[in-house]
Amino acid sequence: MTSPATNERMTRLLSLVPYLTARPEGVPLPEVARDFGVPERQLRRDLELLWMCGLPGYGPGDLIDLSFEGDRVRVTFTAGMVRPLRLTTDEAVALVVALRTLLDLPGLAEQEAVSRALAKVSAAAGHAAEGVTPVALSVDAREQALAVVRQGLERGRALHLHYYVPTRDERTERTVDPMRLHLVDGRWYLEAWSREVAGVRLFRLDRIDDVEVLDEPAAPPPQAAPRDVESGVYQPAPDAPVVRLRLARTARWVAEYYPVEDVREVDDPPGGLAVALRTHDLAWARRLVASLGGAATVDEPAGLAGAVAADARAALARYGA
Repeated sequence: MTSPATNERMTRLLSLVPYLTARPEGVPLPEVARDFGVPERQLRRDLELLWMCGLPGYGPGDLIDLSFEGDRVRVTFTAGMVRPLRLTTDEAVALVVALRTLLDLPGLAEQEAVSRALAKVSAAAGHAAEGVTPVALSVDAREQALAVVRQGLERGRALHLHYYVPTRDERTERTVDPMRLHLVDGRWYLEAWSREVAGVRLFRLDRIDDVEVLDEPAAPPPQAAPRDVESGVYQPAPDAPVVRLRLARTARWVAEYYPVEDVREVDDPPGGLAVALRTHDLAWARRLVASLGGAATVDEPAGLAGAVAADARAALARYGA
């Protein structure tokens, strides 16, 4: 089954060529990334993939070609991807229904752009678009949260969140001063100053159970510096405690998935790795080791190693009973 992320990327790849072709002078990479709603790192991966796409034959004269000048990119050969999109009447009517329904969503940030698109598609659809009305739409919690968060950002207001913390398996209440939104690997994150912990935090929108715009203004303090998420969302603080693990061959993926330090090949276990990672949440590290099913051994800290061993003994005792 094709994943939503794969479908999104395919749509983006098909849109990139006409987008760049319409701007023959080239476009700055940060601007392209912003227009497509992806991190610049993801955009660069998309452009590298486009270089390998084109016409049958797949020789130098068959593939899409791009030119980079500083931070600007432009298409120098389209491999035939220049034909305009032509909608059937049914497709145009379906698009009109979707756009009119979208305009009825609360907190829509791109209302002006959607209105312009609706006018163009309605004109193209002609008489078939007359009498089309919005449909009843069930908006999932993530989209509702996105609409409310955007409203708070636009109005410069503080937010009150009911937020699920998976590492502790608990629901918390937070009052935050919103700073900006990020779209990372297909997920929306709110970057905000959390008053409870007096620090900048990232909140995944699909983990927000409820959000309310408060009457008080958002006022992040001067020390609330935006985070650089180009290298990933999870970035431990430099002063976080160090956890040292020895990973079996089957758990080497941990070193690629999480930001780790001091990665070394080891013979015990054979083909394994010794890694160090930082986290303030030792309960999360405890669950990580337990989830690896014996493919990880804790070297430090001693308290974590003892807790993991106690968990294993308790699980074994329950299994024996």
